[in-house]
Amino acid sequence: MNKLLIVSACLIGFNCKYSGGNNRYEPLVEAFKKGKVIPVCPEQLGGLPTPRPPAKILGKDGKDVLSGTAKVLTVKGTPKDVTKNFLKGAYETLYVVELLKDKVIACILKEKSPSCGVKKIYKFEVDQLKDGMGVTAALLKEKRFKIISSEDKKDIEKIIEELG
Repeated sequence: MNKLLIVSACLIGFNCKYSGGNNRYEPLVEAFKKGKVIPVCPEQLGGLPTPRPPAKILGKDGKDVLSGTAKVLTVKGTPKDVTKNFLKGAYETLYVVELLKDKVIACILKEKSPSCGVKKIYKFEVDQLKDGMGVTAALLKEKRFKIISSEDKKDIEKIIEELG
């Protein structure tokens, strides 16, 4: 059976990050070209445009957004509550992962993102990192899917090698 990776689409070179750019990582691009990667962008799946105002989690992290005790707000100009978009995107991503769960060996997510951050996200008040997960990463972890940070290059390259 063909094994797959679910990967933040910006890491494949899709221009879907908030600024309209990407975070292309060549080993994942090569795996995508071989049909081993399903790209997802939770923020686009949640209905947000590209480019879009940057957003951060007001509260602890994505786990708290899932429980309803934190929100996701834009941080440029007058803050806009985009929590519903982030939740929708997380659940749409989960739907894709669950559809393919017998084939998915891991989800590789963009670190520092309010959707996909695995270990670190930005503090709301200042432009500094804090420990915590984005909304989509928290949901996938809660559902016991293997998630890998985009910054764990050795783990990513090892898993790509295992895919063949």
